[in-house]
Amino acid sequence: MSEILEVLDLKRYFSKNKAVDGVSFKVKKGICFGLLGPNGAGKTTIIEMLEGIVKPTSGEILYQGKPIDKNIYHELGIQFQHTALQDHLTVIETLKMFSAFYEKTLPIKNLISLCQLDEFINQDHRKLSGGQKQRLLLALALINDPQLVFLDEPTTGLDPHSRRLFWDLVNKIKDQGKTILLTTHYMDEAEYLCDEIAIMDKGKIIALDTPESLLQQHFSGALIKLPKQNIDAHNSIVLQNFNVQFVQQSAQIQSLDIQTSLLALINQGISLDGLQVKSANLDDLFLKLTGHGLEGVNNV
Repeated sequence: MSEILEVLDLKRYFSKNKAVDGVSFKVKKGICFGLLGPNGAGKTTIIEMLEGIVKPTSGEILYQGKPIDKNIYHELGIQFQHTALQDHLTVIETLKMFSAFYEKTLPIKNLISLCQLDEFINQDHRKLSGGQKQRLLLALALINDPQLVFLDEPTTGLDPHSRRLFWDLVNKIKDQGKTILLTTHYMDEAEYLCDEIAIMDKGKIIALDTPESLLQQHFSGALIKLPKQNIDAHNSIVLQNFNVQFVQQSAQIQSLDIQTSLLALINQGISLDGLQVKSANLDDLFLKLTGHGLEGVNNV
């Protein structure tokens, strides 16, 4: 069987709120599968159901073709958004403590090397930087040599350098044959790491495929981006002649022929100050599918 995980019509309702509303997907072995969407889209609730923390309202979860249960959890690795560690322990002491929880573990020296913990191995974990702590938490998620690793928003709040370092670690883990299920609201992170993605909004999956296939399905040519104020006085003309979407203070025009589109804008008297021309990315896809950007979305 090529799938390590299968989710069938999974639902989780909190009173009247449909946090997860009929979600289905399959995760192939050895890939990085991404659940994408804004905070509150239902990603973490799905992860918590897969991990056995939250009970589904309905639906089915299969691991290696069988219903997932408590006997399977020793084969999973989990990096939570927030993890409380025992105070007054160094990094090496924390690794040794977690290693004692499992019958089967990876050698601690291998985890130290893989997650690049050498420089602060004898430091109190409470004094680690954000990026250093995430690398420690990743090592703890791998300590039982899991086949499937859950990473729930692992780079939230990290600086760009720490995020990129963490991405490289994730790719190394995937190269070892492990399967990764990643939740993120960073679309650039998903484009860099994920072999397949499911884009979520308001508890539902609204798109599911490889990043490349989704972009090819929904976009051709390139995107012209202008400040919204440039076309405010020409809205009716622009909307009549161009495929335009507005998000915050920007207008985005999909164009098959950039030169022709720019000349047409100039002929309509529209200023090109602040012009950007770029290829579509997953942020643009999310905007096209939902009508709004990631900012300002606040589902429960």
